[in-house]
Parts: sequence; C-alpha cells; structure tokens
Amino acid sequence: MAAIITEKFRVHNAKQFKEDFGESASSSYIFIGRPWAWTDDNNPPSPANGIGEEVDAWSDMIAMKKVSSSDVSHGLTRYDWTSGTTYDEYAHDYSSSNTTPATAQNSLFDGRFYVITDEYNVYKCIRTGRDASGAVVASDVKPTGTSSTSIVTTSDSNAASGRGYQWKYMYTISASDTIKFVTNDFIPVKTLGAQTEIDGTGTSGGMGSSATDDGSSQWDVENDAVDGAIYHIRVDAGGSGYNDGSYTSVAIDGDGSSGACTVVVASGAVSYVTVTTVGSGYKRASVDIAGITGIGSGSNAVVTPIISPIIGHGADPVQELGGNYVIVNSRLEFAEGSGDFPTDNDFRRIGIVQDPFTVGTTTVATATTLSAYKKMTLSSVSGLSVDDIILDASSDGAGVAVGRILSITGSVVSYIPVANSEGGYADFAAADTVYKGGSSIGTVSSVDANFPEVEKYSGQIMYIENRGAVSRAADQIEDIKLIIEM
Repeated sequence: MAAIITEKFRVHNAKQFKEDFGESASSSYIFIGRPWAWTDDNNPPSPANGIGEEVDAWSDMIAMKKVSSSDVSHGLTRYDWTSGTTYDEYAHDYSSSNTTPATAQNSLFDGRFYVITDEYNVYKCIRTGRDASGAVVASDVKPTGTSSTSIVTTSDSNAASGRGYQWKYMYTISASDTIKFVTNDFIPVKTLGAQTEIDGTGTSGGMGSSATDDGSSQWDVENDAVDGAIYHIRVDAGGSGYNDGSYTSVAIDGDGSSGACTVVVASGAVSYVTVTTVGSGYKRASVDIAGITGIGSGSNAVVTPIISPIIGHGADPVQELGGNYVIVNSRLEFAEGSGDFPTDNDFRRIGIVQDPFTVGTTTVATATTLSAYKKMTLSSVSGLSVDDIILDASSDGAGVAVGRILSITGSVVSYIPVANSEGGYADFAAADTVYKGGSSIGTVSSVDANFPEVEKYSGQIMYIENRGAVSRAADQIEDIKLIIEM
C-alpha cells in the first residue's frame, strides 16, 4: 500500500505545538541544566529518546522560564539570496520523475524556491531564469519591491530576453522578529489571516474571520492573493514542426476563467510561454497548442500551466513555504527571577517542559521563573567551589545527603541533590555537619524551605538538547533559540 505524510500534516503539527504556548490552560517553560562537564565536553552525548533521559534532565535541572506565545514562531530553512545561485521555481507537480529544476528534489518543500534578501524581504520564486535553449541560469539580479500584486521579473545576465527570474514578494521580517527568531540557518514566518478561509495569527485572525489590517505589506499581500491565478506555464516538451512566431491571446483552458498567454515558437518547437493574464479560479488548466490559429501542424509539444496554492500565492505564507519548524526564543537576563538563574556557573542542557507543577502541589505552575535546586546557609563556605560534591557525613553511604554545589552567594549555597552510593536521596538538615572530600567544612545554619519552586518529575518534557558549556555572568544575557522540526 502506497501512502505519504503530506507537508500540510507537518505544518499542522507545528501549528498545534505553537498554539500550546498561547493556551490559557497550558504552561510551557524553557529550562537549563547540567552545570558540570560531560565525559567529553567538546562532544556532548546525543539525548536518548527515553524515560532515563527525562529523569536525568530533571535530576540536573537548574531553573526554568515561562515561554509566552510571542516567544514562538513558525520557521523556515534560511536561503539568502546570493548572486550566482540557481533557485527552484514554484510548481504544483514535483515528483521523483519531475524534479525541481535547480536542486533536483522530488518535493517542492525540499527545494530552494524562496529567498530572503538583505532588506529581510522574503520572495517566492515563481519562475526560474532560463537561457535561449531553456537551460536554467543563475540569479544575479536581486529581487526588490514590496508590491502586493506585481510579479518581479529580473534581467539576469545569462537569461534570454524576457526570461529572467520571476519573484513574488511574500513578507518582510520585522526588526523585533529578526532579533528574536532569525538565525544563521532559519527565519521566522507567520500568516496574518487576511483571507477568511485562512487560519491566521493577526488581530482577529482566524478561520472564517479575516484579520484586521495591521498596515503591513504582508497584510496587503495576503488580502490581494488571487485564488486559482496562473502565473507561469512550463514547457515540458517543445515538440517539432510548428510555424515559428509569437502567438498572442492564447486562452488558458480549464475550470477557471480569463487566463491568457503568449506562445513563442522557434526552430519549429515551442520555446517558451509567457502568461499575459493570470485569470482566476483554476484548479485544472491546460493550453491547446494544436488549436492555436496559424501555428501549423506540428506535434508533441507539452506545456503545463502551474496551479497556484489554494487561495493564491501569498495568502498563507506558513503553508505555502513549508513552515514546519517551530522557533522558540527565550532570553535569560542576568540573575533572573530574583536569583532563580545563578550567574556563577554554566549549563550544558536546554529543554522544554510543559505543564510542570508548583512544588508540593498538583497545580500547573504559572510563575515567570522557577528554581529547580535547593538552598541552605552554612556556618562556613571556606574551601568550597561550584561543582564541588558535599555530604552530611564524612563518607558516602545509605541515608547520606549528597549534593553538587551550583552557586555560592555569601554563606548561602545552592545545590543540586545527587543520589548517594546506595542510590537514594536524603535532605540536608539544620545542624548537619557538611563535608567535602572527607573533611569537615562547617554546619548547616538553616535550610531554605522555599526551594525548589517546581515539583520535580511533573509535567511533560517535550524537547532536550545537550550542548557544550554555556558560561554565565552577572552582566550577561543568554539569547536561547530552539529550532524544532515537525
């Protein structure tokens, strides 16, 4: 049995995952952990997809910060427009026997069919530039302009006259979204929902309720999209025996209306076809070459009108460009959360946990930040450093409290509990003597009952990333971007 998971399924999953961050009944957090070195700190281990990895993530967790809906975006692979690069053209019918013209992919969404320019404008390639023989040429004229209706045709140096690249302006990435979501490899994409048929994220945007015009060029593009317009007709086979010439006002047949094109014949073969009127409403379309008046009795020419996305080019950028990535951004600013994120240690693990509980309850947490470590005050911290192992006995054993120091502030020690040699966990208590390497350091003056703030092993860990050490400092901000592919 032959079957396929479509790109729409992947985008749908990305939408559902993204929506979780904005639901009132859900709380999602980015967490950091693992303040001590891996076996090889230059080669962190790949996370395992299992309960053991989840337990480890909870065990060495430091703290977490809530993620809001404004911190999440759909994402696309980044393709910078670069002079001298060939790009794939949009088409509705790519397959293993009809691959993309520039990168030879079986699927449009695996191809390089859109670009971002240095003005942070995103364009979709409607037609790849070609020379007089029909061969693909490199793009060497950058697309410009933000018209909501015009197709940009560039005069690329190696393209035949009138056969340069054609580009459709899609949207511009705002300065704020650039800071939050743009990386070297990915860019954000969103759909405002200007068309009532499109489920968008703009003001009042949603299925059956068009978004309020936010004044952006993207809203104009979405709103002006033409359902079933034909912008490009591909020549699959030129045939032979036709009369040379340029044949104008040739109708585009099918279930739409008003589409027209010009068919150019050279050396007896159909050389190229230019759309002169895009029409509307086409889901099936064809051009009757043999029926063109005066073209002669040639044969075997095959041309294919390229069907636009449902609702039209530009109506739904997330769906049209394949926004099946989710970009999650979080900024850790200094000792955020009144010290929940210590600045005198590093971290090597990042993840996302959904719906954790407030400590000691089964209530989903809603606080902006939550600590996952414990705190106590010692009579002396002389000789102690972050990452040191401390015990409440001179040697490890059953019932012994063991901790790894996360942070030291004055005489206050923050620590992550560690299993003792018997595999159990015990708590430090007031008046306990604290040992390091068998030597007494001091006694516990008090234990802070307000730490941790999150109930360990609650909620669902949705994402784990192991990485090299990220050092923190009191005057430092970490800008964390997680890229999740559906």
